[in-house]
Amino acid sequence: MAVEAVSRDGSEAVAPAPAKEVSAKGEVVAVTKNASFREESNFLDDLKESERKALAELRDKVEEAILEGKLFDDGKPAEVKEKEAAKKKAAEKEAEGEAKKEPEAEEKKKVEEDGEKEADAAGEKEEEAGKEEEAREGSEEGSKEEAKKEEAGEGEKAASAATEEEKPAAVVVDKDVALWGVPLLPSKGDEATDVVLLKFLRARDFKAGAAFEMLRRTLRWRRDWPGFGADSADADADLPEALAGACYLDGADREGHPVCYNALGVFADDAVYKKALGTEEGKARFLRWRVRAMERHVAELDLRPGGAASLLQVIDLKNSPGPAKKDLRVAVKQVLDLLQDNYPELVARNILINVPFWYYAFSTLFYPFLTQRTKSKFVIARPSKVTETLLKYIPIEAIPVKYGGLKRDGDDTEFSADDGEITELTVKGSSTESIEIEATEADATLTWDLTVLGWEVNYKEEFVPADEGAYTIIIRKGKKMGPGEEAVRNSFRAGEPGKVMLTVENTSHRKKKVLFRHKAKSSCAKKC
Repeated sequence: MAVEAVSRDGSEAVAPAPAKEVSAKGEVVAVTKNASFREESNFLDDLKESERKALAELRDKVEEAILEGKLFDDGKPAEVKEKEAAKKKAAEKEAEGEAKKEPEAEEKKKVEEDGEKEADAAGEKEEEAGKEEEAREGSEEGSKEEAKKEEAGEGEKAASAATEEEKPAAVVVDKDVALWGVPLLPSKGDEATDVVLLKFLRARDFKAGAAFEMLRRTLRWRRDWPGFGADSADADADLPEALAGACYLDGADREGHPVCYNALGVFADDAVYKKALGTEEGKARFLRWRVRAMERHVAELDLRPGGAASLLQVIDLKNSPGPAKKDLRVAVKQVLDLLQDNYPELVARNILINVPFWYYAFSTLFYPFLTQRTKSKFVIARPSKVTETLLKYIPIEAIPVKYGGLKRDGDDTEFSADDGEITELTVKGSSTESIEIEATEADATLTWDLTVLGWEVNYKEEFVPADEGAYTIIIRKGKKMGPGEEAVRNSFRAGEPGKVMLTVENTSHRKKKVLFRHKAKSSCAKKC
């Protein structure tokens, strides 16, 4: 079986190997793959000298903090912590002392008032009153002495208790502390440890101190955030089912990075919007759901040197609510903040597709909160450029059909990796090209996938028998294909030898790129 590209001037080219591009002049050339991107290397030998030093410094800081049980500390110096603790204890003691003095003062005041009343009532017995007063004063002095002794005893007890409290508690050392399944103790020798540490270093421009503090904040957040609890997972079962299509993994890019698709159009449905974001509880639930989705996606990464250690994220804004939907705007910013602060360098690219005009105004609200490094990872594509943009990073067979690719939903097994590579055909402006798929024997089934970047062409399918006296069979009538068309898949069972003709007429002045694949299955192969 051969594939031919025939132009209107009668020239033709045969591409026996499917991984070829057929030019309008009849030349067969190798397909030039679209430019992609490569992750920054995580191999030690590929790092700059300054970067290696920063990594060594961060390793030492993490090693020391883990072995001393201080990895989860808030970063304040020990002297500051001791002063704060001493001030707190002094304030508590002062409060206790004031509470004890109040009853003694009241008792003294009462005794003095009683003495004055007795003196007035028995003026003629001043001497006796004087003696009684002296006796009373002596008694009061004795009471005061006893009170002082008691206070001194209590002070000794308090000092003893304070000494007990000041004794350092036993340090709990957890050498198995890990992040995303990767042990953080460098001396364990896990090759993925450096990859994780490099992510924090890159997020902080290879400043070891700042990277270390970011790592500690992330660990404390993961320890304290309620969204990781099993109870919260059960509570989130009440989320709208439509959210399942709002964030999911599907395939990989040219470099092997898992591709995460985010479709914000699901929030155009008022019922979904109100249930997901209509209440404070719903907003908190949505945030937990999105973070746990990120956790599942990170689990698919290969956090080793040379591995695909980050995601390619595609954010589809088609039919998404505009900036007037304040709750969605706030929720998106919260998600961005959490991901930027706690999942550094785990997204290699953010590709925004089907971007509407209002987005450019909306983006000014949250762009100032993004780091320059994060901003540099954003790629924006208008609706007419979706497939063309995605193709720079993702093979056409891995791009979903709704985005102009050849990948279909569900368990589509019609084409496998062994069925041949993708063929590319360039159709110049105001010209027509035909792809010929030959059926060399009778009773063979031909199947093909075809897409045109941006479409806006006339397209038809025919079967032309090898017998010149036989009639041409129309498989698909000629049709003007709009820009939003999905990839075409069709098949034809040939009762006799011949060829299927796929004709693309480009009526515009700009060239178009056609990508297709095909296979043939004979009746003999089915019986065998």
